[in-house]
Amino acid sequence: MPVDTEPASPNAEAFPTDPTGLPQSRPTAVVELADGERFELSIEPVATQIGEHTVRMLGYNGSVPGPTLRVPEGGEIRVKVTNRGDLDATVHWHGLRLDNAHDGTHETQKPMAIGESFEYRVLCPDPGVYWYHPHIREDYGQELGLYGNIIVVPRDPAYWAPANRELAITLDDILIEDGKIAAFLRDDTTHAAMGRFGNVMLAAGKTNLALSAKRGDVVRLYLTGTANTRVFNVGFDGARMKLVGGDSGRCEQERFIDSVILAPSERAVVDVLFDRDGTALLEHRTPDTTYSLATVVVGGETDDLTPQLAFERLRTSPELAELRERIAPRRGAAADKSLAFVAEMDFAPPEGPLVYVCPMHPLVVREEPGSCPQCGMKLMPEGAPVAYTCPMHPEVVSEQQGKCPQCGMKLMPASMAAGGGSHHHGHDEPMEHHGHSGHDEHAHDAGSSHGRAHGDGIEWEDDMVEVNRTTTPANIRWKLVDRQSGAENRKISWEFRVGDWVKIELVNEMDSDHPMHHPFHVHGAGRFVVLDRDGIEEDNLMWKDTVLVSRGQRVNILLQVTNPGRWMAHCHIAEHHESGMMFTFDVVAS
Repeated sequence: MPVDTEPASPNAEAFPTDPTGLPQSRPTAVVELADGERFELSIEPVATQIGEHTVRMLGYNGSVPGPTLRVPEGGEIRVKVTNRGDLDATVHWHGLRLDNAHDGTHETQKPMAIGESFEYRVLCPDPGVYWYHPHIREDYGQELGLYGNIIVVPRDPAYWAPANRELAITLDDILIEDGKIAAFLRDDTTHAAMGRFGNVMLAAGKTNLALSAKRGDVVRLYLTGTANTRVFNVGFDGARMKLVGGDSGRCEQERFIDSVILAPSERAVVDVLFDRDGTALLEHRTPDTTYSLATVVVGGETDDLTPQLAFERLRTSPELAELRERIAPRRGAAADKSLAFVAEMDFAPPEGPLVYVCPMHPLVVREEPGSCPQCGMKLMPEGAPVAYTCPMHPEVVSEQQGKCPQCGMKLMPASMAAGGGSHHHGHDEPMEHHGHSGHDEHAHDAGSSHGRAHGDGIEWEDDMVEVNRTTTPANIRWKLVDRQSGAENRKISWEFRVGDWVKIELVNEMDSDHPMHHPFHVHGAGRFVVLDRDGIEEDNLMWKDTVLVSRGQRVNILLQVTNPGRWMAHCHIAEHHESGMMFTFDVVAS
């Protein structure tokens, strides 16, 4: 039965937004923890400065991001979490292959009610950068600031090339309306179609991250995509950058790059050489816009030239080179499992004569139902317009849809041309950005060193703002579908054994009511490598737990199964996950 497209009732209970009386958020601490050490973490509301506004957020230990935990490779720490937040909570230790009972989902523990605590045993077997975040109402908790990094320090001091210093930076955006974080309903997830895009960019929790470096410094940056849905393409203007690692440790071949693409929950490790005095800018670059994320003031000369000399050398990972040879027979083999990404949208049509319009391309108007020829999205019903006009020449008005006699542009419904349509940014806070348009021909995915054309299958912005805010799990159903059994989401039933190597084909269907990209995440049952994308072999292996599957793309991954238990796999767009785009699978001991 079609459902109404009206937004949820204004009387529906929302989470609080008033920061009055809350403690000010603290700077993010870096905490060195030894093997076996115990640490306390608290979820609590804080008042945080976002641009000109003081807003109510949630922090771990009073900071956004939460503390950066540095743990030795192979170490296990005990983290006692106390929930002083707004709702039941768990903490998921993203990317770590740990004991299933401490994965931090409702499948593996009783959620902490407000006032309750839970002690996690967090095992850190693999060097690299990981993070922690909620796994109940991720859409709310992550937007409010509940995320923090874990850096697993390798045993081998030569695992990474030398650097003058290291820094963890989370990449996020946040939606501010009327001086507050845009409201969340307690009982429903909104923005379910595209995910909740923000209108303010955050790097390490700040709108104006200010850093400094000496000329000749090499700074290792651990970058983590913590946004609900936004894909970041980050690079430096005024510094050189080298990709050295990804989700879980180093990459097979270090590469000099101009930028790196990070979907929600993906990580990249980059070494950055600041080789001249002045200002360097960390930027997010889309095909249309460049956003400034951080400013690095470079001055003075470094005291240690060793990292700068090492920067010019592109190192190879021997264990990943060996892995490439070992997995070669699996490349041509049939997939063990095949998973499709699909959306179903169902909107109640208004009364009277109808036309069908694409929310993302409102110039696409049809008299019959169908799909948008530009993006494949299901056309939505709207009341037939009483007049058509030219967006460029509004004095041109016609009772019939045709072309403008002055410029030849297709006429569109007058209500849309006047700004009543959905294809515009409806937020009251403008996106802050600077400079130039265009795209970077040398960008690299954190999981791939072959360039992917920017804008090809990635939704860089919310192009259907007004429609998106009204979408909930009631009118859009995001589905993961087992292409062999037909089972969907929670009905998928997979079982593996410890020691298995499982080839999984991921197919982002164009035959879907809303084709768009999806970052697919597998919890700590193991780790995987990407074998190929659209038949093109991955030429730079790295261990991953999340892979971005662009619209219409087919990706093959090879999962190494190492840990028994019940594990989740899901889309890491928070609103898609909360809309049901997830399943669990079982791993039994060998």
